[in-house]
Amino acid sequence: MSPRKRGTSSSLRPGRPSETGGDDAGIFANREESWLAFNRRVLDQARNPANPLLERLKFLAIVCSNLDEFFEIRVAGLMQQADSDSPELSIDGLTPREQLARIYRQVNSLVHDQYACWHQELVPQLARHRVEFRSAGELTDEERAWVEGYFETQVLPVLTPLAVDQSHPFPQVSNKTLNVLVAVTAPESAEKLMVIVPVPRSLPRLIAIAPAEDRPLRFLFLSELIKSCAPRLTAGYTVTAAHAFRVTRNSDLYIDEEESANLLKEIEQELRNLRRGAAVRLEIEEGVDDQLLQALCSHLEIEPGQTFRMQAPLNLLRLMSLYDAVDQPALKFPPFVPAEAPALRAPKNIFDAIRERDHLLHHPYDSFASIVDFIAEAARDPEVLAIKQTLYRTSGDSPIVRALIDASLADKQVTVLVELKARFDEANNIKWARELEEAGVHVVYGIIGHKTHCKCCLVVRREAGSLRQYAHLGTGNYNPKTARLYTDLSLFTARDALTGEVAQLFNALTGLGRTAPFEHLFIAPFTLHTGIQDLIAAETANAAAGRPARIIAKMNKLVDAVTIRNLYAASGAGVKIDLIVRATCCLLPGVKGRSDNIRLRSIVGRFLEHARIFYFENGGDPKVYLGSADWMPRNFFRRVEMLFPIDDPELRRRIIEDVLAIELRDNVDARELQPDGTYTAPARAAGEESFSAQKYFMAAASVRAAAASEAAFAASADLRPVVAPPAGV
Repeated sequence: MSPRKRGTSSSLRPGRPSETGGDDAGIFANREESWLAFNRRVLDQARNPANPLLERLKFLAIVCSNLDEFFEIRVAGLMQQADSDSPELSIDGLTPREQLARIYRQVNSLVHDQYACWHQELVPQLARHRVEFRSAGELTDEERAWVEGYFETQVLPVLTPLAVDQSHPFPQVSNKTLNVLVAVTAPESAEKLMVIVPVPRSLPRLIAIAPAEDRPLRFLFLSELIKSCAPRLTAGYTVTAAHAFRVTRNSDLYIDEEESANLLKEIEQELRNLRRGAAVRLEIEEGVDDQLLQALCSHLEIEPGQTFRMQAPLNLLRLMSLYDAVDQPALKFPPFVPAEAPALRAPKNIFDAIRERDHLLHHPYDSFASIVDFIAEAARDPEVLAIKQTLYRTSGDSPIVRALIDASLADKQVTVLVELKARFDEANNIKWARELEEAGVHVVYGIIGHKTHCKCCLVVRREAGSLRQYAHLGTGNYNPKTARLYTDLSLFTARDALTGEVAQLFNALTGLGRTAPFEHLFIAPFTLHTGIQDLIAAETANAAAGRPARIIAKMNKLVDAVTIRNLYAASGAGVKIDLIVRATCCLLPGVKGRSDNIRLRSIVGRFLEHARIFYFENGGDPKVYLGSADWMPRNFFRRVEMLFPIDDPELRRRIIEDVLAIELRDNVDARELQPDGTYTAPARAAGEESFSAQKYFMAAASVRAAAASEAAFAASADLRPVVAPPAGV
């Protein structure tokens, strides 16, 4: 399994591809429609009056961001298939054109509801809290004078109107940029002309109008300002219309790794090309003239059916800036401070603590600082000889990368596998790769044809004349910022069986790829898919033999057709199956005669559910695994993934009783998937109280944090659940 670095080749070949639908397509849900249903559950959080007002606004902005990525990648891929008349069918047997037709219908409905939430719910409620939005026509004389002065001094100097006529070709409109389409006529000829005003990303999209004493906080959208001042940009012409618009382009990377002599430079070039990718969506403010819109579509080479006429403002993601601009804590979630892990913090040596026993952390309820401390202490410790690390995504000012650089400068052997193809983080990872290499770190850029998605760090330390290895294994990225927003699990271990195989994996990633079989870890693309199928088959056999059989699986997405069929077979044999799938799911639970014993739920709350947990009853001797992989063909066959066992009985109990059981109780943020593909709130028994898993975890973390300050608690950070787990788990 050779590394992809500086033009080297790879002998790695993917495992067998997962099956797709077609012959029995009725047993699967459509992947794209399932994802849109997830985005609607995010919108539900924006419409939920139980959430603080500014948090609802953030959920609304996330819907917009999610749709952007959906069009950039998923819709763009389907359009390419449709244009090439690809015979490939979706898992549920639809052609690319059939899927696109459904997608545009559902997105139209979703966008309509999204803007209804903004205009009819959030804007009026914000006004009641003295946060108002103005159109140009609603400004007072005083406000208009201030706005015009702001335009003259802060906006006009950086704008460049671009005429479209015989001597001025249509400009390049970059991906997801804000633009204003201005229609003008020449007084002498009444000729209709088009002017495009690209709006630089350096300009704030939301303008706080200079406040007067004892007046509400008032905002004007930048697009509204530019439209109202368009005559200043087209002197001598009459402005007949002005409409903001935005183009979404195909943003998938196209890299021929086999032919690339330098993958880093190849990706850098491709990132520049993405700004000019094929247009897949046009968003434009409603009210635009049909003839003007047709001309714009012609220039952009986009079909009218790919156009969305929308209420202002475009790109609700820009509302995120309002969250920090409005200083009203009552409109936000109460601050949450994660609990520290006393056993892993100074003054005790972190390696002594890990050598004594395994440690499990549940983020963001447990602080991510322990992971940063682990790597930082390894960088400082004179007994540490080597550090090996995978980096898929990390923060822009990553303390982990800084610690790795410090370790290298301290003459430790440091090897980092940076995944340059981590979608939308490519530029950030290129930056870190260069800085690491400049500090003498051995940087490997991934594997040909496969993204390295596993999350692991290995530290080699000299102790009493011999070498000992310590590992951190996780379900989430090494990103301290997203670790405050994503739910993930971390394991620290010094068990030889695990650390030895982690070392084996690193050697396979950076060496020639010849490696002994893994006995404890499941590794994609080699053993993960078959390993999961074997575990499901074992539960099926146990149920058929009358032995205890149960599966609980938590992940982000469930798409793999082979796995879904095997889950159906397990259900038919009597295995009780609970699935917690945050987003896309192609399995249909509760279908009589097929999936009677399968329940499936999605949790969308304050934090993004990101952990992957897999529980198998194993005839009364439970097995629990954690990892980075969803049950998708890409994770099984086109990524390097790791699934690792939880061997410590107490940690295994904690995952079963204090994590999975609690999430299966949620009746606030959870939605259950029905056989017809819809999601509904869980039914409550008479007198049953509302229960939010995330709120429970936060409350439990607060108890741990308070208790950690007491000397009596310092020796043991274990917390038994305040609420008893549900029966039957």
